Amino acid sequence: MNRTFIWAVSILVPLAVALLYFAPKLDIQADLRMLPRIYAGINFTTAIVLVMALRAIKQKKILRHRQLMFSALVLSALFLVLYVIYHASADSVPFGGDGIIRYVYFFILISHILLSVIIIPLVLITFSKALSGNYEVHRKWAKWTWPIWMYVAVTGVIVYLMISPYY
Repeated sequence: MNRTFIWAVSILVPLAVALLYFAPKLDIQADLRMLPRIYAGINFTTAIVLVMALRAIKQKKILRHRQLMFSALVLSALFLVLYVIYHASADSVPFGGDGIIRYVYFFILISHILLSVIIIPLVLITFSKALSGNYEVHRKWAKWTWPIWMYVAVTGVIVYLMISPYY
C-alpha cells in the first residue's frame, strides 16, 4: 500500500460519506430498514474480532492475529458499504431523547464521527507496515490504531442502540 493510495482513500471516503447527507436520496426499491441493525452488528463483531486479535498477538499467535486483523478490516469495509447504501437512500433519523441523555448521545456521536475519519489512515498505515514486514513500526502505529478502532466500533453500537427507538 503506497502513501498516495492511503491518503486518497483517507480523504475520499469521509468526503463521500459527508456528501450523502447533502445529495438527493436514491429511490432504491428495497426495504433497507434492517441495515442499521445489520451494520451495528458488524460493528459489534468488529469489536470482538479486535479483542481476539489483541489476545492472539499477546500470545504470539502471529498467523491468527493476521487473520483476525484482516477480518476486522473486511468487516469495517462491509460496514462502510452498507452504511453508504442506507444513507444514500434514507434520511438521517433525529435523536428524540431529552435532558442529559441528549448531551451524552451527541458527545458519543460526535466523538465517533471524528474518530471514524481519523481511523481510516491509521488502519491503512498500520496494515501497510505489517504487509511490508516493518513490524517494529507496525507495533508503534498499532498502539494508537487499535484503541481508536475499538472505540469507533463500540461507539457505533452505542449510537445505534441510543437512536434505534426513533427509527
